[in-house]
Amino acid sequence: MPRLQDLIDWIIAEGLSTDTIETILQGVAERLTDLGYPILRASIAMPSIDPLQRGFSVAWYRSSGFSTEVQGHDEAGQELFRRSPISYLLANNQQYARWRLPPGPDAPPLPLLTELAELGATDYLVKLVSFPGDTALAGVSFSIAVDDPDGFSDRLIADLEKLVPALSLACCRIATTRVAADVLAVYTGTRTSNRILSGHIRRGDGTAVYAAILFADLKSFTSLNEKHAPERIVAWLNEHFEAIGAPVEQAGGEILKFMGDSLLAIFSADINNPAEACDRALSAARAAMNANADVNRRRAEAGEPELLVDIVLHVGEVFYGNVGAARRLDFTAIGRAVNEAARMEKLADEIGHSLLASADFVLQAPGRFEKAGIFPLKGVARPAVIYAWPD
Repeated sequence: MPRLQDLIDWIIAEGLSTDTIETILQGVAERLTDLGYPILRASIAMPSIDPLQRGFSVAWYRSSGFSTEVQGHDEAGQELFRRSPISYLLANNQQYARWRLPPGPDAPPLPLLTELAELGATDYLVKLVSFPGDTALAGVSFSIAVDDPDGFSDRLIADLEKLVPALSLACCRIATTRVAADVLAVYTGTRTSNRILSGHIRRGDGTAVYAAILFADLKSFTSLNEKHAPERIVAWLNEHFEAIGAPVEQAGGEILKFMGDSLLAIFSADINNPAEACDRALSAARAAMNANADVNRRRAEAGEPELLVDIVLHVGEVFYGNVGAARRLDFTAIGRAVNEAARMEKLADEIGHSLLASADFVLQAPGRFEKAGIFPLKGVARPAVIYAWPD
């Protein structure tokens, strides 16, 4: 016969080994059922530190398995949260609530209570557990619904009280690990964050890689700063960076940094056969220019200013790693090839084309590039042969 302590031991062990809340939730619900408890639904909900979502919940149903709900930062997500038991508890400064179902006249107007009653639930409880620290990852919610005619037994309530600390600790471990990885990926890129989390954290740690380089710069950005409010500038900038960055990531590129009105990305290449990476970079550049043009068309229709983009493609060896101060590092790409790409971008207006490439790049991905001439690059000893993509 399973024992509650076996379940608590399992939660602790699984909390140290799994990275998914779903695994924990399913194990808890099924083991509580094996203990003889009439679990109809079990749910875990947590806040997120993510630019696309404010929180999520995972629910296990005895009859249908899993359901996941994500709350965005938009008004729909806010409304979803306001109608939840968690919002009710926080608004009333409570950590615990229990309602018999169907909900009586004194129950709060929470849609979930009615939905559970329609599924046959007779009793529902929810408990909040706070995490330490002053972060947006404030804690976890754990809820259970049962369908026994008498609702929760005193024994089940007591057992839940005993297992909640272990369950909360497991969720905290999973959440902090996930947040560390997700937030780092948002700010540095997926490949770069993986390298950092694998231990490449010392200043100077890095490696020489051969890569196709994409450098994009939005034109006339400085003049916009003088004419419009910062909030509008940031919104416009985000639109353009989304239009330019999405094709880069879809083509397997890594956006290393945003620098004011510029974007630097690399496409890792095989030094003995860089053509494949250069083809992906060229495809991304053309798609980015088309997407940016679409943004400008929509903005022109709204009577708002346009932001044109110049893109430079190059290929060469770069140092990919940590640079900076002892306690403030940037994991990025530096080197002669990166410097040359940035210098080439300054020639776009002089040449009269928005998509430029070096001779080394065109050798690998010729496309429709046409030779524009030989030009000196500031800080570079030798003049560069520059190619332009006809508009």
